[in-house]
Amino acid sequence: QVQLVESGGGLVQAGTSLRLSCAASGRTIGNYVMAWFRQAPGKEREFVAAIDWSGRIRSHGDSVKGRFTISRDNAKNTVYLQMNSLKPEDTAVYYCAAKGGMTITTKTSGFDSWGQGTQVTVSS
Repeated sequence: QVQLVESGGGLVQAGTSLRLSCAASGRTIGNYVMAWFRQAPGKEREFVAAIDWSGRIRSHGDSVKGRFTISRDNAKNTVYLQMNSLKPEDTAVYYCAAKGGMTITTKTSGFDSWGQGTQVTVSS
């Protein structure tokens, strides 16, 4: 398995931006589909975005489409989530996840490596 460490979370005001990073170690992520999920208190873990190994195929959840963008730098073994126009409802713990293979999935069960999460809090 690959080890994942998220960073970049914090407390911000609505309308501002944050960029999350997910640094991988143990294995190169060049062969992995990478994704971001989030979980708010009392809610199920929700799909945010995913990107294939090449970076050419991306998927974003409906609630973040047009505001968030996932990207990756395989040379740095790092995945990013650029979050713009943040809203209070974006408040959650954000998790990075990895899965082997070529196919993007939005299901948590499809991913076998997870980071510890980083808290994002958006105030109104």
